[in-house]
Amino acid sequence: MKRIFLVTTFLTGCLFFAQKAQVYDSPNYSINIPEGWKSTNDNDIVNIFPTSEIGAITISEYHDLALPKEEMKKFILALYKSQDDENKIKESKSKKGYTEYFYEYFDTKEKLFWITRAFQKDKSLYLVSINCGQKFWNGNYMTLFNETFNSFKIKK
Repeated sequence: MKRIFLVTTFLTGCLFFAQKAQVYDSPNYSINIPEGWKSTNDNDIVNIFPTSEIGAITISEYHDLALPKEEMKKFILALYKSQDDENKIKESKSKKGYTEYFYEYFDTKEKLFWITRAFQKDKSLYLVSINCGQKFWNGNYMTLFNETFNSFKIKK
């Protein structure tokens, strides 16, 4: 009986302290936004960020973009003016026929962590990136950024 009470108390506590999220729903994708965070849409570039503004998740969506698959890794490296080797970008096939690219970059000058996921299919491209100050990239912020980042779903 005591075990059941402890397990029930533990599960209830976890649910009580879990972050609630709202959904940012666009015609082509959705992403969960943690409670208390803000979102903006500036010319179809969506930014999701905590009120402290210590970082953000940015989503850009492009259609009718003639970017050959062979150039995609170079394109991602150019976004950050990175000297990294193209092999540092992981590439995989995702559901719905998209090629997914994953890249982590640390900007030593600005002291920012950047994590980027790009989804490319035919002439469609979705760029989803996190940027967060180094001193905040730990604990709860890192968890919330990653959970939000990983909740991104393409509808088509």
